[in-house]
Amino acid sequence: MNVDSLIKSALHEDIGKGDITSAAIIPPPQKTNAVIAAKQEMVLAGINIAAKAFKMADKRITIKIKKKDGDRIKNKEIIAELSGPARSILAAERTALNFLQHLSGIATLTDKYAKAVRGTGAKILDTRKTIPGWRCLEKYAVRMGDGKNHRYGLYDMFLIKNNHADAAGSVTEAIYRVQNNKTKIGNLKKLLIECEVRNISELEEAIVAGADIIMLDNFTPKMTIKAVKLAKKLSKIVKKQPKLEVSGGISLKNIKKYAKTGVDYISVGAITHSAPTVDIHLILR
Repeated sequence: MNVDSLIKSALHEDIGKGDITSAAIIPPPQKTNAVIAAKQEMVLAGINIAAKAFKMADKRITIKIKKKDGDRIKNKEIIAELSGPARSILAAERTALNFLQHLSGIATLTDKYAKAVRGTGAKILDTRKTIPGWRCLEKYAVRMGDGKNHRYGLYDMFLIKNNHADAAGSVTEAIYRVQNNKTKIGNLKKLLIECEVRNISELEEAIVAGADIIMLDNFTPKMTIKAVKLAKKLSKIVKKQPKLEVSGGISLKNIKKYAKTGVDYISVGAITHSAPTVDIHLILR
């Protein structure tokens, strides 16, 4: 679903046959001014989506955006100013704010993780744990919070998960099959191969087999330190240095420990699937 279709669907879901409360209270010609303002500190994401929701609800609504996506917003700061038919502004209010609050929530939480690893060399990655239909928006919000995007779907990177390795019989066999079948299933020669590993033995397999990126699945910080040292040692022998990613059990409490181990990436599903919405409101003036 593209963004316009998603917004249109969300508006229809909320407005349906019409906003009966506003219709009962507000005369059709009545115009109003309004502001969208923050009620907490946050990183902004989705203001253009919110603006589009208002415009799709009624082209007569005028929106003046005061803050841009990626901005650090203070409590009570005005994000945007609106003017136009009062009925239409109120009809689109909830849908627009739903987009803005959720996406800003992702950007804000991502920013906290990014700040926690700053100076270590590790980068924060998102995952595919997103709301169906919202992925492009949620991954955009991650970027606004200083995070990086992992693969978008099953089509833009080879990622050998534990189930793939088990189905193939081993990590080594799974990697070899991908290497041998890259060009047979499409023009995919340039796509990277990432492999998830559960222990040091599988890590050794993945390095020797030639994985481009290795995901350390649910490794403790101590195990991760051991994995980083082993990867450096083996890479000199096989003449290839894979990037290392750690995933599973990561939180703001322990992420600094993982970042200091020397891994390249830390993937955090929570920045999309568990980000709390931020507090933003619309006030008529």
